[in-house]
Amino acid sequence: MPDFNVILATGDVDGGVVNVVNEIPKGSSHKIEWNREIAAFQLDRVEPSIFAKPVNYGFIPQTLDEDGDELDALIITDEPLPTGVFLEAKIVGVLKFEDGGEVDDKVVVVPADDRNTGDLIKNFNDLTERWKQKIEHHFTHYKDLKKPGTTIVKGWGDEAEAKEIIKESIARWNNK
Repeated sequence: MPDFNVILATGDVDGGVVNVVNEIPKGSSHKIEWNREIAAFQLDRVEPSIFAKPVNYGFIPQTLDEDGDELDALIITDEPLPTGVFLEAKIVGVLKFEDGGEVDDKVVVVPADDRNTGDLIKNFNDLTERWKQKIEHHFTHYKDLKKPGTTIVKGWGDEAEAKEIIKESIARWNNK
């Protein structure tokens, strides 16, 4: 398995396109995480199926969020992406999020070339209110059976705010 933090650069943040590695396919109840220490994907746990991921879930290489992990990404596609697939992704926005009192933001991205939808989602305003509600509901409740009340959705940010968070996460990576 290649070390994604070695072989992939973050991408062109200012240009709005970053590399993203998928960890968890949409619809999966497996909590798969990139283990940076051994450069491999690891099954951390199996969540109750009612908390299956409503969206593909991955990370942006060569970044560190405030929680000490690579910066998370929510990857919008019609079909699930397999674990370990990477893509060039257009930055759309960010879900502002706290988990256990730590900042754990999630950058929202779409494939840079989505011919199926005709690149339907171009910016934050193209995300439907229903989609945002589903994502908010999932991240507010996905730990309810084990650690209720430990996750807080703080709101949404647009592409500009997402880019700033990515740049801060790159700086943390470079200073680690």
